[in-house]
Amino acid sequence: MAILITGGAGYIGSHTCIELLNAGHEIVVADNYINSKPESLRRVNEITGKTFKVYRVDLMDELDLEKVFIENTIEAVIHFAGLKAVGESVQIPLIYYEANIISTLKLCNVMKKHHVKKLVFSSSATVYGVPQRIPISEDSALSAMNPYGRTKLMIEEILADLYGSDHDWSIALLRYFNPIGAHKSGLIGEEPIGMPNNLMPYITQVAIGKLKELNIYGNNYPTKDGTGVRDYIHVVDLAKGHLKALEKVTKIPGVDAFNLGTGKGYSVLEVVAAFEKASNVKIPYKIVSPRPGDIAVCYADPTKARIDLGWNAEKGIEEMCIDSWIWQSKNPNGYEAAFNEEDSRLVKTAGIF
Repeated sequence: MAILITGGAGYIGSHTCIELLNAGHEIVVADNYINSKPESLRRVNEITGKTFKVYRVDLMDELDLEKVFIENTIEAVIHFAGLKAVGESVQIPLIYYEANIISTLKLCNVMKKHHVKKLVFSSSATVYGVPQRIPISEDSALSAMNPYGRTKLMIEEILADLYGSDHDWSIALLRYFNPIGAHKSGLIGEEPIGMPNNLMPYITQVAIGKLKELNIYGNNYPTKDGTGVRDYIHVVDLAKGHLKALEKVTKIPGVDAFNLGTGKGYSVLEVVAAFEKASNVKIPYKIVSPRPGDIAVCYADPTKARIDLGWNAEKGIEEMCIDSWIWQSKNPNGYEAAFNEEDSRLVKTAGIF
């Protein structure tokens, strides 16, 4: 019995693969490598010393996806695959709606056909829109502010309707806050495409000299230093949250949402200071205009995940910064140097990992 990981070559997916393999699970990975590289999976194999099947498949291709279920005994699915850049989603909303929502519908259709009804879904704190209260709990009002967030919210609603139609389904909706950090080995980490959208890879690319300075979007928010406050969570803690959610969905039917965050908020300038201390590298920055839709403060109430899943975030901001710096300094160009023609020619089933 295997766990299917869609988008398993991505940032959070690859870290979750490591945690699953180390916990003794058999995994199968499906990825189209649109915003990831096979090299991350080679490194998952290197870190764990364990082999696993990998399929180069786009979830939009239902026939190819079905081959994964035909050729493997799938017990449950952890669904990471999808487009994820907020700004880009505003520019190309139709592509985001198709890539995220239609692909999830196709996945669920194939799962249903093969009697696989256990699912952990990669959602987002963006489903809360502008929060009415802080910290944010799972019963807070839902109202996404951009196409990316709306795709996550729509998928949550679709999955709730799916359970309403068939109570054999068991679904966990994991609402991430701000994942940063990397595996302690420095072998895998976050590799943004083009200009980083998220704070930590922006900082690390300034630190290694790829970017001249950090843009800080606004310093007039009602916070301790005027910069936006967010809940940053170590990606390894986040990955472990998926194992806890998997345990729940394999035992109890239903559909439920869980915040995965630390419950602590750090301002942009506090993160910069923490990184400078961890790396001993000065980060030049300039204040620029706030981005439309950005909010002042956003951090989680993780109580429900602690009580219902038995999960707690364990790593602090210093460790997040140290691990981010180790990854970036060891891999100044991400996986690019290791990416080669063999990677680009990977067949549908690659038994090399």
